[in-house]
Amino acid sequence: MKPFEFHSTFRRWLVLAALVIPTVVQAQSWKAAVGGQSVNKGRQALAFLPNEMWVHAGDSITWNFIPDEIHTVSFLTPGQVRLPFMVGCPGTTPDGSTFDGSACVNSGPSTNGQTYTVVFPAAGNFKLVCLVHANMTAVVHVLDPSQPLPHNQDFYEDEAADERHDLLSDTDHDMDHGHGEVPPNAVTAGVGEIVATAGGSHTVSVMRFIHSTKLVHVGDTVEWTNSDPVTPHTITFGVVPQDLIDPSSNVTVDADGARHADISSTADNVHSGFIAAARQDQIGLPQPPPGVTRFRVTFTKAGVFNYVCALHDNLGMLGKVIVRP
Repeated sequence: MKPFEFHSTFRRWLVLAALVIPTVVQAQSWKAAVGGQSVNKGRQALAFLPNEMWVHAGDSITWNFIPDEIHTVSFLTPGQVRLPFMVGCPGTTPDGSTFDGSACVNSGPSTNGQTYTVVFPAAGNFKLVCLVHANMTAVVHVLDPSQPLPHNQDFYEDEAADERHDLLSDTDHDMDHGHGEVPPNAVTAGVGEIVATAGGSHTVSVMRFIHSTKLVHVGDTVEWTNSDPVTPHTITFGVVPQDLIDPSSNVTVDADGARHADISSTADNVHSGFIAAARQDQIGLPQPPPGVTRFRVTFTKAGVFNYVCALHDNLGMLGKVIVRP
């Protein structure tokens, strides 16, 4: 074979080889955020930001936990029963776990500055949930590498920033003051709003006792009402108990379902347990019972009585009742 013929044949072979050998797509690492908070930590965005993403099979997403409020990054299997309060698979799975729908993945409770990465080896549409906040959901669309992706990382970062700003901004001027007129002896224990998106749902919650300081007289009763559709709160005087869900043994129940306690000393320990709205009714499922959204305390002695939300005191959710003779 002549040299010219050899080189021509070799070049044709290279062209054919390039057509036959599949192109290797480099796996991409994506970034997203969990939550957001105002400067004073009182306003919390309970959201995956953004809460809808498109990636290729083989790609990974790293979620950065922004706020002081705890969250989880959790992918449950289809039909898996969601267990109470932060219980995942059960337990947690290591950072960098893979999820294809066959076994659940759970970061465990995480907070400010922590990260958690999930790798998606197979195509599918996967729901993402926070096990702490019931209405905090998202979806990850995992496409075959041969399909184009609709957005890049810059798009997701801009979208996350816009969504966080919208959630944390007070556009209706109602969130920080409660809904409607508040009676003299009443405290609003948190306010919230749910926002639905194509990818799931966000919630913005005010982690504050609104009208938190009350001036009353001996024999008066103060009532706390949780107006947040999702987030539970507690009213806790004295020592914070180990069991936050249930009320302390000195709490009774009024005829209308509200919990009630008497306090006669600044040394008394009284804990409301979770006060929260009922789970939302869903067609095809049993009707849930009414939520416990009110807690009342009757003060029988004078003094200054400090209280906290045992779930969110680290965010500054606290108040006091000043009782005069």
